[in-house]
Amino acid sequence: MTTAKRADFDIIHPKPHPEPYLAGLKRFGAAQDETLVVEDSSRGLASAVAAGIDCAVVRNSFTAPQDLSRATHRIDALTELASIVRGCG
Repeated sequence: MTTAKRADFDIIHPKPHPEPYLAGLKRFGAAQDETLVVEDSSRGLASAVAAGIDCAVVRNSFTAPQDLSRATHRIDALTELASIVRGCG
């Protein structure tokens, strides 16, 4: 498993456009169906969804009023990611 915390590279269209995630996939040689994005905002979620990538969104006081219904996973703590990733097996 490859983990990318952040990918610094030039993009023209910022989130919620899919370009940031599509460029990241290309840079790391990753496939959409083998990638899980972890986000903390509806803008990031929209970007991941538009790029065709599963997304886990962390629920917190910032995301509480946001529409997170398109997230593949809605989690309360990052520790929940382990079971999500294991389930992708």
